[in-house]
Amino acid sequence: MKQKGYRGWLYSAPFLVAVVLIVVLPLFYTVYISFTNMSIYHWFEYQTVGLDNYQKAILTFDSGFLPALLRTILWTIVNMVLQVFLAFLIALALNAQGLKLKRVYKTLLIFPWAMPAYVSILLWRMGMFNTEFGFLNQLLKSVGFAPINFLSTNGVAFLSCLAVNLWLALPYMITMMDGAMQSIDRGLYESARLDGAGFWTLHRHITAPSIAPILAPAFIMTAFMTFKQFDIVFLMTMQTGSKTGANIHTVITCVYDKAFVTSNYGYSSAVSVAVFLIIILLYFSLFGHKATDN
Repeated sequence: MKQKGYRGWLYSAPFLVAVVLIVVLPLFYTVYISFTNMSIYHWFEYQTVGLDNYQKAILTFDSGFLPALLRTILWTIVNMVLQVFLAFLIALALNAQGLKLKRVYKTLLIFPWAMPAYVSILLWRMGMFNTEFGFLNQLLKSVGFAPINFLSTNGVAFLSCLAVNLWLALPYMITMMDGAMQSIDRGLYESARLDGAGFWTLHRHITAPSIAPILAPAFIMTAFMTFKQFDIVFLMTMQTGSKTGANIHTVITCVYDKAFVTSNYGYSSAVSVAVFLIIILLYFSLFGHKATDN
């Protein structure tokens, strides 16, 4: 038995070494750096500054982290509400009785999710939102309106990024909801219709409660991915050499900016650790009771 145990550890050793080198050591190094003033000006002779970086990030509003955190929370909530609501309606339409060409519609809907995000984001930026040549501004000009610079002001840029994120994320949510709806017993609907239930009553009291337990993990993981999202906001408004003027930093773009633009590695490490702790706390608040029950 002991030999089998040692053999298991031996087989697992390469993976464990890789995890330590790729995950554990960088994590501990980031925590260490967060207590120092390491920057481009203090690369080798950096000093320990205690909790100064954390104090600056959490207690100083104009440091950039708190506005980015509040904006990230708003970004996550709005995205999740719209994703769930729109995906629910589209999935209901795809499951409507008598609908023809269902497989064709489902195939077309999955294209945005299947395409590389980088390509899709830049196509939206140049093909849809460009001030001179974008489709939306060409449409506005054709009906006599002045063009809009969608990515230069914070409010409009936020809504533009929101539209791109919905374009990329909705197919996954629709697919998950479509699969969950197909598992519902159709007899429940027939019984409810006989009792006089209407369209919204059916789906509020049968469809939504039936699919919620199935989709809960997908909702939670999508929320975490939305909270940590970087590429849409960065590529749309903050890409080096083509900044648009909008300042809609999320916590992840804030970390990138402090680390690779201003080269303040100590502060960016503190922000990274703070984000990591926030995600861990959210995770345990959502799953901790289940782990305890098991």
